[in-house]
Amino acid sequence: MEKSLPSHYYTAPEIFEREKNLIFAQDWFCAGREEQLPLPGNSIVLEIAGESVLVVRTMKGELRAHYNVCRHRGARLCATGNDTNWDVYLQGGVTSSGSIRCPYHQWTYNLEGQLLGAPYLKDAEGFRKEDFSLYPVGADTWGGFFFLNLSLPATADEKSGVRTQLGPAVERTRRYPLAALRTGHGITYDVAANWKLIMENYNECYHCGGLHPELCEIVPDFKQAGGSNLNWEDGIPHRAGAYTFTKTGTTNRSPFPGLSEEEKVRHKGELCFPNLMLSLACDHVAAFLLWPMAQDRTRIVCNFLFHPEEIAKPTFDTADAVQFWDLVNRQDWAICERVQRGVSSRVHKFGYYAPMEDPSLDIRNYVIQRLGPIQQQPDI
Repeated sequence: MEKSLPSHYYTAPEIFEREKNLIFAQDWFCAGREEQLPLPGNSIVLEIAGESVLVVRTMKGELRAHYNVCRHRGARLCATGNDTNWDVYLQGGVTSSGSIRCPYHQWTYNLEGQLLGAPYLKDAEGFRKEDFSLYPVGADTWGGFFFLNLSLPATADEKSGVRTQLGPAVERTRRYPLAALRTGHGITYDVAANWKLIMENYNECYHCGGLHPELCEIVPDFKQAGGSNLNWEDGIPHRAGAYTFTKTGTTNRSPFPGLSEEEKVRHKGELCFPNLMLSLACDHVAAFLLWPMAQDRTRIVCNFLFHPEEIAKPTFDTADAVQFWDLVNRQDWAICERVQRGVSSRVHKFGYYAPMEDPSLDIRNYVIQRLGPIQQQPDI
C-alpha cells in the first residue's frame, strides 16, 4: 500500500503557509457562482490565501477582479468582515455610479481598475494616471462558476485559462447545463479538518459502506468490494428504480435537458483542484467550494444547483435533495474531524492508501507537484 502525505502536512502551520503561497495564490481558485454578481456594478469582497480580493461586474457585463488595495497608500478600498469600524462611516468602496473610491484620499478607479482621478494631482509633474491602475487578479469563468488567480493578470489566454487547469472535467460534464443552473439552496459548514483530508475523503468510497448506509441504499455499488472498480467517467448506477440523490432515489424534478440516457440514471463526481468538488445527479448538482482557513479548519460552501425551469414551478422544493445531502455531508465532516484529531497524535507519522483508495493519491501527487519533494517533520 502507498503511504499518504506525512502527518504534519495536515497539521503544521508552516505547511499551510506554503500551500497558500504555492497553491492557492498560484492556481485558479473557485470563488463562487456568477449569479452572485448578476448586474453591472455588482461587487463582492473575498479573502483568498490571506489576500483581500474585490470582484466586480463591469458596465460591459464582464467579471473583473482586483486586489483590494489602493495604489496610493495601500488602504483597503472596500470594507471586509474583519474591519474594526470604530462606529464611524468611511466613504469609499464601489459606488452607485460604477466606480471604486478609496476612503483614505478619495482616489477613484473605474471597475476595470483604471485610475480615473486623484484629488489635486491633475497637473502634478510626472503624474500619469495610467501608471496607477489597481493591482489585477486573474478572473475566468466556467460552468457558471467564477475562478480567481492571484498570480495572473486580469484576463487569461486559452493556455493559461481555467479550462486548462480543469482538464478532462470540462469534457466529462459537457452535457450538464452547469452555466444555466441556479442556486436553490446553500449550506455553509465549518469543519475542523485540513482541506486535503476532506478532498481525500471525497475521492474514495472505501468508507461508504460503514459511514453512509443511507447513501449505499440508493447506490449499492458504493459498498461493493469496498467501493472498488467504480467507473466514475461513465457514472455510477443507482439501485433499481432510483436515479437521483434523495432518500427515495426519485424526485418530481425533470432531468436536465441534453443528458445521455446513462446520465439520466447515474451519478457522476468531479474533483477539481484545488477547491471544487462536484456531485452531479440528473436533476441537481451539489457543488462544494472549499475555503481553507487554517491547517486544521476548512469552510465548505455547499450550493445546490437546479434548472431555472424547475425553480419556476410552483411545486419546486429543494428539501428532498438538501436533506439527504446534509445527512451525508455531516457524516463526512464528522469522520474528517476524527481523522484530523488522529493524525495530530505524536505517534502518527503517515497513513496508507488501500488499493481501492488509489484515487486519493491524486491529492498527494498534486500537493507534491506544487510544494516540491516531501519534507520530513523536523525532530522536536
